Amino acid sequence: MTLAVLLSLVVSSAPPELSTVARTEHFDVRSTAAARGSATKLADELEAARSQIVAALGRDWPGVTEVRVGLGREEYEAIALPGGTPPSWAVALAYPSANVVLVEGRSLNQPDGPLTVRHELVHVALGQLADGWPHWFQEGLAQSVTGERRFRWTQFTTLAQAVAFGRLFHFDDLAERFPERPDDVQYAYAQSVAFVEFLQGRHGAAGFARLVDHRQRGDHFELAFAKAFGRSLGMEERAFRDTLPGLYPWWIVLTSESAAWAVAGALLVVAHFVRRRTVLRRRAEQAQREAVEDAALHLVMNPTSAANDEGALETLPLRWPPPGPPWRVHVAEAAPDDEEALTAPRRLAP
Repeated sequence: MTLAVLLSLVVSSAPPELSTVARTEHFDVRSTAAARGSATKLADELEAARSQIVAALGRDWPGVTEVRVGLGREEYEAIALPGGTPPSWAVALAYPSANVVLVEGRSLNQPDGPLTVRHELVHVALGQLADGWPHWFQEGLAQSVTGERRFRWTQFTTLAQAVAFGRLFHFDDLAERFPERPDDVQYAYAQSVAFVEFLQGRHGAAGFARLVDHRQRGDHFELAFAKAFGRSLGMEERAFRDTLPGLYPWWIVLTSESAAWAVAGALLVVAHFVRRRTVLRRRAEQAQREAVEDAALHLVMNPTSAANDEGALETLPLRWPPPGPPWRVHVAEAAPDDEEALTAPRRLAP
């Protein structure tokens, strides 16, 4: 293998070069050449996003946060920090201990792109302020701070379902990770953000600032929680659960898309059985009308034999008149001694 080939292999395998696109008071935005436009636009939004996070926590995190932007999946993975390839589903990734956020540039053109970056900044903030935050607290705070308003109705109906069907989790069970089932993950997210906002409403930014201070002094989360809010996590969780039925009534479940499909399916089943019952009833009525018609025709055609067959009519399971439109047997008037008229074929007509 020639030296030129070796050099070309080394160059092709080298990660794309990052250069600083913008530097603000708290951010160093770096990007590849291809992602420079996306990075420049993102840089204008970062300080405002940081201010929202600081307002919620009551504390700012130290240092300058590096934001890396690559265009496309290949560049995005190439500029990731050592230690593993970013998950295939992630378009932004936080490295809290390193104070770094990784962003795929094309995702910033999507409606959720800037919100995703802000979400990852919350993870960086918490990681820089202290470690060991419960998973539910991190995810609940991230979604609350980012203000993902277009997901609010989905979150509302999801939590209403959790309340109605008894699918609420204890926060102790959400401390390390969320459950694996997709439905349970939705319940866990909705419950976590609702509880964080419940705490914000009761204790405000000052309470969260005290929580951060106690965590930085070395208190584990539950002890810091009790010191900051004056109540244990269990007590606040019970108070939170007591508010849920009034805030998320059961009838909200009926407005969800899944409930609408379920109701539509149930109505189709009911309609099927109603139609089936109607068809069977009409067939029975038709059979009964035909039986009455046949019996009447028999009487008309054979008056002598029918009269001699005592009790024959009583054994017929017929109702007279039959249901539905009235049926009449038209018998031509004839003198009692007019044998030809009596024995002539008779006509049935409605």
